[in-house]
Amino acid sequence: MGVKRVGAVFVLGLSVALPVVAATRTAPVIVDHTCTNITQIPAEAILAAKATLHIAYGHTSHGSQITSGMSGLVAFANGGGKGMQHPAGMFAWNHGGSGGALDLHDYAMSGDVGYYPDWVNNTRSYLDGRGHENVNVIMWSWCGQVSGKYAGGQLFSEYLTPMSQLEQEYPDVTFVYMTGHVDHGADSNNKAANQIIRKYCRANNKILFDFSDIESYDPDGKYYAFPSDNCDYYSEINGSRLGNWAVEWQNSHARNVDWYSCDSAHSEPLNANLKAYAAWWLWARLAGWPGPAGSADLDGDGRVDVRDLARLAQQWLMETEVAASDDGADTPRRRR
Repeated sequence: MGVKRVGAVFVLGLSVALPVVAATRTAPVIVDHTCTNITQIPAEAILAAKATLHIAYGHTSHGSQITSGMSGLVAFANGGGKGMQHPAGMFAWNHGGSGGALDLHDYAMSGDVGYYPDWVNNTRSYLDGRGHENVNVIMWSWCGQVSGKYAGGQLFSEYLTPMSQLEQEYPDVTFVYMTGHVDHGADSNNKAANQIIRKYCRANNKILFDFSDIESYDPDGKYYAFPSDNCDYYSEINGSRLGNWAVEWQNSHARNVDWYSCDSAHSEPLNANLKAYAAWWLWARLAGWPGPAGSADLDGDGRVDVRDLARLAQQWLMETEVAASDDGADTPRRRR
């Protein structure tokens, strides 16, 4: 029997249960610097993520900023950081989801998405492995290779196309795309590569965690056109160093109130803070939360109206048909 995945969708103030089926997604999900206000995520969406998601994450050092930030977030939220008043352990996570935590297998697959074809082979081996039958989210991060993939003309053949093929092979698994971290030493190629990934995800209704966009803005929304992965910023590509946006923001705000100290490989704690907030935004979206007020504008016309309800109904029917087609079917869970 096929496996159904159900999340909570919040539309026009109503909670509607819908199966989470990647194959029927009708719009992209883009998680970027506009998705780092963790206080906007409703408790119901956080609980839905913990109840429905089983995540496997492959990465090396830069990618650890996400999970290091998520680890530090637990105590920060418990202590009322940013004015949060959630029950203790609201943002807890571990491999297996014990104790009501989010089920996230960190370092589930060795290497990172820059090592082709290893990352593809490792993904298949993991998903086909015993005990991983319930995994419904796969996420890979880059280290520093995205610029080289673009320069060598390999971004499609070694990343975008294989990822799409995996989506076809494992239709009941949601695959999260990611941009590479900012790279001041290869600024032009880095920006070009990341922009191609963004355009591809928007055009093909993919899910994107925009790693580089998040580290190009401080929490107040100030944009840094020429940043480095350690949060230094420059006047231009070959210009002088002007400062470090994360250190400057940390120094002007209260620790354990506005930000928290945590590991952040190659960078500053605030960078990992923002990545953790965005990660929980992503988990909530994958569990069905459409985002804060106004995100129920499903047809993108700037209004929430009956047309959005019609689109929701159509999506629900499509997803219900896909889920129902699995009932009673004596077929493998993987590679349909």
